[in-house]
Amino acid sequence: MLDLFRQPEAIKAESYTSLPAKFRTKGRNAWTEANRQRMEVECFLEGPSFDRDGNLWLVDIPFGRVFRVSPSCEWELIVQYDGWPNGLKIHQDGRIFICDYMNGLMLLDPSSGRIETLIGSVHSESFKGLNDLHFAANGDLYFTDQGQSGITDPTGRVYRLRSSGALDRLCSNVPGANGITLSTNDRHCYIAATGSQQIWRLPLMADGSVSKSRMAIQLTGGIAGPDGIEMDEENGIIVCHLGVGVWRFNSNMLPTHIVYSDNPEHQNLANVAFGGTDRKTLFIVQAMTGDILTAPMPVAGKRMFAHR
Repeated sequence: MLDLFRQPEAIKAESYTSLPAKFRTKGRNAWTEANRQRMEVECFLEGPSFDRDGNLWLVDIPFGRVFRVSPSCEWELIVQYDGWPNGLKIHQDGRIFICDYMNGLMLLDPSSGRIETLIGSVHSESFKGLNDLHFAANGDLYFTDQGQSGITDPTGRVYRLRSSGALDRLCSNVPGANGITLSTNDRHCYIAATGSQQIWRLPLMADGSVSKSRMAIQLTGGIAGPDGIEMDEENGIIVCHLGVGVWRFNSNMLPTHIVYSDNPEHQNLANVAFGGTDRKTLFIVQAMTGDILTAPMPVAGKRMFAHR
């Protein structure tokens, strides 16, 4: 019998690598003014994704940087441009797709470092501020448009860019549309609704439409709501909960594990990617300090589109 009151198993995260000193310079700009309450920052790392060679790709939102970290933890600046890259995912063909808060959906050539805007607006209307993205097994790209939406302005959006090039808006009422992932069979889309401290589940119909969307998880506490989310092979969902840690919920959306850091500065465990040869190591981005942590997980992560 399932014990609803069982305490989740705690997993301590360990240090893996950190943004080198040569890439750290404190600064402020329009993004930090709006999103970090006028703080000076050295970085705000996001978008962890592994390529086929085991390199970890990351973005730095406020300073428009894209980094590649080798398996031996050597950091390389691939490109710095006029933008605010927020999320990154790698296509099966090697192209890199970036959700950019300023510019829209962008494409990066990893070999040349050339970056260009793929979609900057919809029917002449600008995005609110793109946040995160996830590929389905068929190549369709799902992404969130958060901007400054939240519980008092529930206007965050979720889009799907089909492999055919057609763009669909799946919903437009999310209080802070943030992290996004899909179930292992691509029949459900999960959204982190940061403003309302929730994870939403959007059933995807055969024709691609959304029907009977529901709240799957209600969180509480922390310094903010859920940020990055990811799925494991058993349809357990990994949820970055700012100021708390990284949760694992099973397929019934009940908590089984909590990953934590004992460093008091690690309040922004913002996003994750599964790595390692067996995909059972969780790589966690601590956005504000530029640290990357790792934690062993009980279930392997879902295989990403880049590795199919």
